[in-house]
Amino acid sequence: MNWEQATNDYKLYLQIERGLSKNSIDSYSRDIDKLLFFLEENNISVTPVAIQKYIIQQFIYEIAKEISPRSQARIISGLRSFFDYLIFEDYRVQNPLDLIETPKIGRKLPDTLSKFEIDQLINAIDLSHPQGERNKIIIEMLYACGLRVSELINLQLSDLFLDEGYIRVLGKGDKFRFVPIHYTTINFLNYYINSIRNLVKPYKEDEDIIFLNRRGKRLTRQMIFIVLKELATKINLKKKIGPHTLRHSFATHLLQNGADLRIIQQLLGHESITTTEIYVHLDKSYLQEVVEKYHPRK
Repeated sequence: MNWEQATNDYKLYLQIERGLSKNSIDSYSRDIDKLLFFLEENNISVTPVAIQKYIIQQFIYEIAKEISPRSQARIISGLRSFFDYLIFEDYRVQNPLDLIETPKIGRKLPDTLSKFEIDQLINAIDLSHPQGERNKIIIEMLYACGLRVSELINLQLSDLFLDEGYIRVLGKGDKFRFVPIHYTTINFLNYYINSIRNLVKPYKEDEDIIFLNRRGKRLTRQMIFIVLKELATKINLKKKIGPHTLRHSFATHLLQNGADLRIIQQLLGHESITTTEIYVHLDKSYLQEVVEKYHPRK
C-alpha cells in the first residue's frame, strides 16, 4: 500500500464511517501531507505500512523547531488517528506514535467580554438599515443563549417556542436541546421576525431559516465573524473576539453569578462536564468568594 492509496482510503473512512465535515477531513489530510513532505525532503522512501517510530520522531523533532507545542500536539494526534486506521484495516500491527509523548500545553481560553463591553458592541450597531436590526438580535442571542455560531445560523422558525420561553437548538452530533430565552431577547427577536425578516423573500431551501441576508439566503459563519470584527474595531476593543467569545462570556457570567456548573453544561450542550470546565475559567478571586460564602469554617 502506498501513501496515496492509504490517504484516499482514510479520507473515505473519515467521511463515511466517522461522518466528519470537509474541514475536519482536510485538517487530518494536512497532517499526513506534512509527514510526506518531510520524507521527500530527506529522501526517505518508506510506505505507510513499514514506517517506524524513529522516522516519526525525526519528523516531530524537525517540525518542533517551527511550530508551537499546541500545533505539534494536533499533528501528533492526527497522525496517531491515521495509523490507528491502518491497524483497524489490518495493514499494520502497531502504531508508530504509541510511545511518542504529546507536548504539554496549557489550556488556551478565549477572552471574555464584560457586560459593559457587550453593551458597547450592541450600541455601536447602525440601526438605520434592516441588517443593523438583524445584527443586533444576532449578538443578543449569541450572548443571551450561549449558542455556537453554527447553531445560530441554522436556527429555524419552527425551532421557536417563545410562548414557553424556549428555543430548540440542533447542536453537535445532531442532538437537540432546549435553551431558555430571556423575555428581553424574545421581544427583540419578535420585532426582527415581524418587521425586518418578513420584508425579505427567502430562497426556497431557506424559507424556515431565521437569519437571512438581504438576498434571502442563510448567513454564513464568516459573515458573523465579519460583523463582530467590524463592531470591535468601531468601539476600539483590543480583544480578539468572535462568536465563541459571546458564548464563553455567557457561561462565565452565569457562573460568576452563582449558576451551577451542571446547569451551564446543559445550556451549552456539552456531553462532558470536563468540557464545560475548560470553557468556564474560574479566577482565584471567585473561588475565594465561594469558599468564604459556603464553607462551614467561614
